This record gives sequence, structure tokens and C-alpha cells, in this order.
Amino acid sequence: MQDYIQRGRMQVATILDKFINEQALPGSGVEETGFWQGFEAILDEFVGQNKALLNTRDELQAKIDDYHKAGNSPTGAQYKMFLQEIGYLQPEPEDFSIETDNVDAEMATMAGPQLVVPINNARYALNAANARWGSLYDALYGTDVISTDGGAEISKTFNPVRGEKVIQTAREWLNTMLPLSTGSHQQAVGYAIDGNNIAVKLADGDVATLADSAQWQGYQGSADAPTALLFVHNGLHFEIQIDNSHPIGKTDPAGVKDILVEAALTTIMDCEDSVAAVDAEDKTLVYSNWLGLMKGTLSIEMQKGDKTFERKMNPDREYTSPTGASLTLSGRSLMFVRNVGHLMTNDAILFDGEEVPEGIMDGVITSLIAKHDLLGNSIFKNTRTGSIYIVKP
Repeated sequence: MQDYIQRGRMQVATILDKFINEQALPGSGVEETGFWQGFEAILDEFVGQNKALLNTRDELQAKIDDYHKAGNSPTGAQYKMFLQEIGYLQPEPEDFSIETDNVDAEMATMAGPQLVVPINNARYALNAANARWGSLYDALYGTDVISTDGGAEISKTFNPVRGEKVIQTAREWLNTMLPLSTGSHQQAVGYAIDGNNIAVKLADGDVATLADSAQWQGYQGSADAPTALLFVHNGLHFEIQIDNSHPIGKTDPAGVKDILVEAALTTIMDCEDSVAAVDAEDKTLVYSNWLGLMKGTLSIEMQKGDKTFERKMNPDREYTSPTGASLTLSGRSLMFVRNVGHLMTNDAILFDGEEVPEGIMDGVITSLIAKHDLLGNSIFKNTRTGSIYIVKP
């Protein structure tokens, strides 16, 4: 049987109460008594409204069921009139406009992949957060983008034939993403910084530059011997990584060991569709992982073969711009949290003896936790504009 702590008209499961008071509230700028009183006021205002909405939903569904059971037409003007009469279809409202402020670029101006992962699985959550950047070489080698013809099969050990196909495909990709003034990236035997542009030495002795020098955004290492060159195409970044001592780089004429690409711009940390969180213990795990993501402390110990290592959130990527200024790009995807919808209730908290709507509970607690990011209680930043991103079903 669930143990509860009485909080006014609320009964809070002991495990969740302890988590909120000892982990989520400290550093949030919200005082314990004020939080629980505010939570109770929210439930007092919205639990009844939530029930009314669900009752309306049930009433509409019952009328629609009866209509179809009676053998009435499921299409045409008669059906539309019926749906209007019962209030399922509403009159079209007047035109209106809305505006949003403080939206991060990943939402407002950039176009890229979005991941959805169950937040109760810390490994999945960390993998998704860290999927902001990924190896193009790894992606090509391990997928069917490259055929297995001509001895290029994927094997347990490294296949140099497939590896060469990866490099050639990546060079073709660079020709599209980063055109040169002359020649091609397949001919490149060296990449160097030349003033405000990149000089690409070609195998025939010619030196090409970028067709558009504005694509070059920065570098890592020193200007005379960069270890990474950063470029942008359609708002997304990628690095040419240079290391002549690397197993791949030392076999590459230009010393290129990999191409790192900006990939998953955003991730929905999911409390609903991909998660089975049915009680206080489950919900506390969900909220605990969200807190770890917002404070930058989430980590897990993993084992691969006979080696043990820690997986944690990736740091930001630091560069020097062409003008010599510092440039920082996020090392992690922008994280949203998807709350449970209006239909479900959960016994992690009772209000006047009844299970609370889980969507309201999620909204209050995930917002509280996200304040740690807004207040700078993490070594990382999720939002850079002061926003919390909640996905509501």
C-alpha cells in the first residue's frame, strides 16, 4: 500500500514528496511551503475543469456511437450537420495572429532532426541529448547508405574496403555542402587557414579556396595547424577533423580523420507515449532523470566488453572564429519534455482523496525542475533564451 504525506488537501506519495523537497526544490528559488500551497491552488482551480472536459468528451463520443449504431450516414451534409448540432464541430473563428518571444534558434530558425526518447531510461536520454553531433564516417560505415558490393561488407572487424567507400562518399558530400573554387574534395591533400578563407591544396599542386568563404565559421587548435575546421550550410554546422596521427587520418592524404556533423537539434524527453510510468516510484524516476538533465548531472556507468566507463552529457563545442573571437556551439540537443495528456490520472498524488490528473502533475513538477536550467544551476545551458519547452498531447 502506498505511503502518503499530508500536504493540505493533498496526499503525496512519500518517495515523491522526499524527491521534491530534498532534490527538486533546493536551488529552484521556490520555498517548500509556498510550492505545496501553490500546487494545491492549481489543483483546486483545474481538477474540476479537467473532469468537465473529460465528461464532455464522453458525452460526445456516446452521441457519435449512437448515431452510427442507428445506421445513419457517416459522410456528407447529414453527418456534418449532426456533428455541428452536438457541438463536435464548432464555427470557424475569426482570423487571428499570435507571436512568440524568447524562442531558441533550434525551434525558430534552424531545420533539423528531432528525437523522441523515454525519459525513464537514462541511457536513451543521454544518447539523445548527445546526438546533437555525430560522426559522418560512423553513420556511413554502419548503414546501408553505402552498398556492400565489391567486398564492402559490414563485418565485426574493420573492413578497409568499406572504409575507403566511406571516405569517398564523405568527399562527395563535401563537394555538395562545401563547394570549392576549383577542383574537388576528392583531390584534397591538405586543408589550411589562409586569412579569411580556407586553402585546400590539391593533388595536382593547385590550391583551391571555398567558393563561399562565409561558410567557414571557426577552428580548433592553432591557426597554423588546426585540428578541426568548422563550416555551416543552411544553418547547420559540420567539422572537418584533422589528425595525421589517427589510424584513419594517417592514411588520408589530407590527414582527415572524420567529419563531425550537427544532427539532432532537439529531443523530446517523453513522459507519455514511450513510457510506462504508472505509480509514484515510476514518476519519481521520470522526474529525477529530468532533473539530472536540467542540472547537467545525469550520468550512468556502462560496460563494454571488459571496460567500464561513465556516460554523461557532452560539453559545448569551443572554437576560435576567423576574426579571433571565441565561438561556442551547444554540444547537446535542445531538450523538450512531453507531459502526459488530460485523460490519465496517477496515484502518486491524491487531491481530496482522488488521483490527480497526471498532466497537471507533470506540468507543475517538470516546470519546477526546469527552473534549475533557467537559474544557471547547471554547468550547461539547455535554453539560451530563458524558455521552458513542454509538449502537451
